[in-house]
Amino acid sequence: MRTRRLLSLASGWLLAILMLAPLPAMAQATDGGGQAPANATLANLLENPETRQQLIDQLRGAASESGAEAAASEAASPSLPRQLAETTSRIVGELGSQLGQVLDAVSGLLAASPSTFDLPAFTSAAINLGLVILATVVLFIAVRRLARPLFTRLSQWSLTGKGLQPLLRLVLSVGVAVLIDALVVALAYVGGNLVATFAVGESGELSTRASLFLNAFLVIELLKAAVRMLFASRYEGLRLLPIAAAYAAYWNRWIARLIGLAGYGLMVVVPLVNAYLSPALGEGIGTLIMIGAYVYAVVVVLKNRKRLRDALNRKAGQTTMAASRISLQLFARTWHLFALAYFTMVLVLTLTRPEDALPFVLLATLQTLVTVLVGMLVSSLLTQTIGRRIRLGDDLRRKLPMLEARLNRYVPTALRVIRAVILIAVVMVVLSAWGAFDLAGWYASEAGRGLVGKLLSVFVILVVAAAVWLGLASLIEHKLNPETGGGVPSARAQTLLSLFRNALAIALITLTAMIVLAEIGINIGPLIAGAGVLGLAIGFGAQKLVQDIITGVFIQVENAMNTGDVITVGGITGVAEKLSIRSVGIRDLSGTYHIVPFSSVDTVSNYMRDFAYHVGEYGIAYRENIDEAIQALQEAFEALREDEEHKGKLLEPLEVAGVIALADSSVNIRVRIKTTPGDQWAVGRAYNRLVKLHLDAAGIEIPFPHTTLYFGEDKDGGAPPANVRVIRQQAREVAAASADEDPAVATDTQAPQEVHNQEDYDGET
Repeated sequence: MRTRRLLSLASGWLLAILMLAPLPAMAQATDGGGQAPANATLANLLENPETRQQLIDQLRGAASESGAEAAASEAASPSLPRQLAETTSRIVGELGSQLGQVLDAVSGLLAASPSTFDLPAFTSAAINLGLVILATVVLFIAVRRLARPLFTRLSQWSLTGKGLQPLLRLVLSVGVAVLIDALVVALAYVGGNLVATFAVGESGELSTRASLFLNAFLVIELLKAAVRMLFASRYEGLRLLPIAAAYAAYWNRWIARLIGLAGYGLMVVVPLVNAYLSPALGEGIGTLIMIGAYVYAVVVVLKNRKRLRDALNRKAGQTTMAASRISLQLFARTWHLFALAYFTMVLVLTLTRPEDALPFVLLATLQTLVTVLVGMLVSSLLTQTIGRRIRLGDDLRRKLPMLEARLNRYVPTALRVIRAVILIAVVMVVLSAWGAFDLAGWYASEAGRGLVGKLLSVFVILVVAAAVWLGLASLIEHKLNPETGGGVPSARAQTLLSLFRNALAIALITLTAMIVLAEIGINIGPLIAGAGVLGLAIGFGAQKLVQDIITGVFIQVENAMNTGDVITVGGITGVAEKLSIRSVGIRDLSGTYHIVPFSSVDTVSNYMRDFAYHVGEYGIAYRENIDEAIQALQEAFEALREDEEHKGKLLEPLEVAGVIALADSSVNIRVRIKTTPGDQWAVGRAYNRLVKLHLDAAGIEIPFPHTTLYFGEDKDGGAPPANVRVIRQQAREVAAASADEDPAVATDTQAPQEVHNQEDYDGET
């Protein structure tokens, strides 16, 4: 192959020289004759028929070799279905060959003569190994019994301790318990080594058999300790997974059996069989062990499929956050698929890569468990720390009554985002552990570092924007709070601060969005230019809206109205309930809510500026004394000033304007009372009541419209007869009864009661 490559290289150079042959003069001019020997050699080769034919053959061979290499490269990268088919075929073939080798090895052992098998040596080795195993296991059990009080105390402190959050106590307790458990395993391992070295076999030497078992014991028991960290069936306070003790004992026992079967089988039995019997037999036994462990795991997973699904659904029903609930429900339906995929992958790796499959699987599994566990603990810690409803102190709640609700609205959203980031990080680390994704290489690349940097920058920007909004909104809220902001704020301050808060929210959202877009690499220049063009188009197309906004700005600058004022705007009178930059919302006396755009406002009549007046006009009869009436009005005002409810609303003494009109039925007197703004109506109602009472007490008539009928009279002073009629039958009966009793009374009662038209004539008087 190397010779062919050299020939191909030489042929390539010769071909290049051949292509440069038509330019000898240029080559000589540039090189000063340096190319002449090469050209002469090439010419000699081409003139000789034999050498020319050899050169042609070499070029054809190089072309065929390049085609073969291209075909080989195509075959080296087959499609995914083909790769799966080839892998499956290879695994089945290897299984068949291994079974055949096992049968051959067993047949060879059975056919071997007894003399070739040293039974005493085998018996001695088995006894020595059994003694080491027994001593190690007894020592391990004894030390664990001595450590039980420590586990019990740690469990009690985790459940009932004080001073730390429950999750932190659980993590610390489990960490200390794992250290104690690892120390117990280490002591048993050291004790087993001492027994194997000095008490069993030849003193001072550690046999290979004992070393295999002790190393396997150390690895397997440490793995079991890690499993006990998750499923501590005897100690409630040392169990990381929130499951019942019965379920914890079941899964702990099942996983321990699986680890023991696969671990001791592959790390002890298979090496011993390889060393003392046959490598082929050991390889076959290892395959059978993995197949048996796989079948056992699949049976247990399918057996507990429904039970674990129901338990996860119950846990999902207890979860308050929607994302966690949906994730648990989805995992409840598919957990068995993940478990079966995991065990299938372990089996395939063991069969295809028997030399390094076990260390790789153990390390990847350990990384997966640690990553998932850390992610769950961090998520649970965040939930216990900031996921619960935030309760502020009474003093802070009094100063900032909206801060608690605002925090309880923002924190769950931030917690969901953090949980999503944790989930993505866990998935990436797990994929990297199993070789499906190179996390370190991706992060070392420019794209990885850039993406992580952008995500961190966006996170910091959002946190800063949220902090700025919380701070400024809380400051505005503090100013608006009458208990902590320096007294009751004026209506103008309330309106302007409310508008400023809305404008601040819009500006902050816009700036944050622009900065985030610029940070992730989007050019915001066209966006700003487009926004300018769009604003110009909106300005031309929505002139009414622009007029509303401009008029609203000037109304706020001139302090023409504020929220809570009684105003007349656009012909509508009522209380200004909502004031924006574009319109005002008015609630009239009947309760109807009106929205009046500022573009339709020509005049703003505000009844609540600085002070107000109650203007009253009171009529008295023409026969009454005007001075006595004015005195009664003064007395009514003095009574009003003594009223506890209204005396604080009066700003000046009563102002009497005097007689303003001699009306048809009355003499009208006007008075004016200066009041605090907005109280003129209440003061007026109270004063009208007192005026009626005092005028009645003074005997001053408040006239009402009268109609006087004049029948005329002649020159002698005589009046024509008036046709009158008493229409009430009861009045007639009373008059008749009175006439029977007293004629004088009858004469008085015969006076006309009501005058009617000629049609009602019933007699003459």
